[in-house]
Amino acid sequence: MFARNQRHESKNCPFCSDKHTKKNGRKLGKQQYQCLACRRQFLGGKRLNNRTLWTEYTQGKQTYQQLADKYHCSLKTIQRRLDKVSIEYPVKRPKTANIIMDTTYFGRKFGLMVFMDNTTRTVLNYVIVSHETNSAYKQGIDHLVSLGVDIQSITCDGRRGLRTLFTRIPCQMCQFHQVQIVTRYLTRRPKNSASIELRRLTLEIKQLDKDAFVKCLDHWYLTHEAYLNESNTNEDTGRTWYTHKRLRSAYRSLRTNSDWLFTYQEYGHLDLPNTTNSLEGLFSELKRQLHSHHGLNEYRKLRFIKDFLGSKTLK
Repeated sequence: MFARNQRHESKNCPFCSDKHTKKNGRKLGKQQYQCLACRRQFLGGKRLNNRTLWTEYTQGKQTYQQLADKYHCSLKTIQRRLDKVSIEYPVKRPKTANIIMDTTYFGRKFGLMVFMDNTTRTVLNYVIVSHETNSAYKQGIDHLVSLGVDIQSITCDGRRGLRTLFTRIPCQMCQFHQVQIVTRYLTRRPKNSASIELRRLTLEIKQLDKDAFVKCLDHWYLTHEAYLNESNTNEDTGRTWYTHKRLRSAYRSLRTNSDWLFTYQEYGHLDLPNTTNSLEGLFSELKRQLHSHHGLNEYRKLRFIKDFLGSKTLK
């Protein structure tokens, strides 16, 4: 009697949900069962669940082949099941937001423009773009406003002409991007004293306020004005050009952007960051996870990105 009861298991039949099943040999290293009600056979052990597969694939960094080996099925089966997973996430947007916006690229195919709230660190909107444009940023902000989100401030990378689109919203240029712009013109190890001093001033930007920075910039200009205005002339054509073009470009960038490099200090009551570093961190995490899945076509890569950003939204 004991042996007979031991053969019967309380495992539900996947076909008719009946609990009266019995062991019926092994197949592929797994216990095989037979349902006493419908007489159909099925394998025990781990069963494929699409949502579980998706979690292991996206968060566990398991590849198609690793999942296929784990669940003893074909690679095509794993792909087919992952493609069926729904990745829709309901979004609860805050009433007010301090937006950080920037764009990152995935090769030459497409870019990802993201609008993130600095207070909650959640993604409020994102757009797949071919190129980073001011009009796309404007449409993204207008979309959030149409959804009832009160935009208190914007932090961006300082793209030319972007500030003029949001005259009624406090805008902060990312100070890290400004440092990168100056570095691109002067290099990390400039040779002449004027460039060395200007780069040093740029690196100290986060420790200064607007008045102190402008005062230091004015002092630098008066000290190196003659060097900055040196020019060369082509004797044949009479054409004249400035000798230190890159140094002039670095100075002009700092002078032009000084009006919105310190907005976060003027609006201290707002949660307004002075850099876009938190969004850059999000981009790095996304690309780190995608790095485990080489060779994805664009459709599957976009699904992966959509799921990643959906998990970063307010529920």
